[in-house]
Amino acid sequence: MSTPAAFPLQEPSAEDRLVDLEARFAWLEKHVVEQDRAVLELTEELRRIQKEIQRIQKGFDPAPEPGRIHEEADERPPHY
Repeated sequence: MSTPAAFPLQEPSAEDRLVDLEARFAWLEKHVVEQDRAVLELTEELRRIQKEIQRIQKGFDPAPEPGRIHEEADERPPHY
């Protein structure tokens, strides 16, 4: 003899399923908007950093020729 289940399993109604899907869809829409905003902010930050790197690189002198490094090292300072 089988005993009846204390809580019979019921399939959710079509309306319940629709409400659940709408809630999930709304969450996904919000998430996509937040992701888009984050990607735009990161893109702007990347461009700013790239410009800063270019500005810094322009401030450095190009590497001297290998022969000049040795010549300058052999020179005596002016106070000798």
